[in-house]
Amino acid sequence: MKLVIIGAHLHRHDVEPLAEAVAAGELWLSGVGVADDQPLGDRDLLLRVAKTRAELLDRATFIAIRYGFSIRDPSEAAAKCAPHPSRWRRLLVDHRGDVEMTLNIAAASPRPRPDRQNFTSGADYLRALHASNAEVSPTFREAVDARIPCLERRWTARDNASVEMAALVRRDDVPAVFEAGVALKRDFPEVPFLLSGPWPLEVFADDHQ
Repeated sequence: MKLVIIGAHLHRHDVEPLAEAVAAGELWLSGVGVADDQPLGDRDLLLRVAKTRAELLDRATFIAIRYGFSIRDPSEAAAKCAPHPSRWRRLLVDHRGDVEMTLNIAAASPRPRPDRQNFTSGADYLRALHASNAEVSPTFREAVDARIPCLERRWTARDNASVEMAALVRRDDVPAVFEAGVALKRDFPEVPFLLSGPWPLEVFADDHQ
């Protein structure tokens, strides 16, 4: 039997009885138990984890752990959180009432990706790779920044075809964010985008951002 980990939580009662709780230093990890031989890509398991994830978020904000991490012993849980416990705990205390929302925007004209074989210099290749990243129109970006209520936002060019804006949002502001999305669709029909969430903390739990 193994436990597929879903996230890191501030309190044990944020997890149980919706999922199994495993102590990890100052935090608690949530997980669902599965047979050792069950593939992590199994459709039923994916649906089960997604349902549990949503129920956990309804109860309290948590930090998402990338899908695929599983443990068979509690000591593995502590090892997973070992580099992060103090920072994660501080984030969960500070953002107890906050969630993430994401806006994914497709580029109107995706730029071709450079071919590494065409470059003798790695630095030149990296510059060309960066230049090929997708961009959104300044007018649309300004409208997003002005209309979507959030505590913090991060824009990231995911590849040559899409850009993502992650927003840290108060739970009470989630309806207003969706209303802003409807207005953006109305005013910028030429810009294809998807507004989704709420999600647990992930982008804003990454100290490399």
